[in-house]
Amino acid sequence: MSEIGTRLREERKRLGLSQREMGQLGGVAANAQGKYESGERVPKADYLAALASIGVDVLYVLTSRRATGLGVDNLFSRFENPAVQSDVLLTEVQHAVKNFLATIEELSNTYDVNGKQSNAGA
Repeated sequence: MSEIGTRLREERKRLGLSQREMGQLGGVAANAQGKYESGERVPKADYLAALASIGVDVLYVLTSRRATGLGVDNLFSRFENPAVQSDVLLTEVQHAVKNFLATIEELSNTYDVNGKQSNAGA
């Protein structure tokens, strides 16, 4: 099992989801979810982005480092605070999303379809 697959399984279990449920939330079939977790396939960026929206720590899945900084709880509390200017908050969210997607793209380019490390895009 690949390290990404192991961490993906950990996140699925942390959220209390079955492979079928996680696959559906990520837009893939249960068998694809199983292949991701076993390391037979490497997940694509759109799948990871969908999982991030349900609380999967995608940074952890890809790098083994837990996400810090703009956590979901922190972000929501800032939306509820009327003193926070919405344009400043929107800019911060846009910046965080761009960085997140760039990281996923960079990491995706370092793996081929069999999950073996390559230097594609380097």
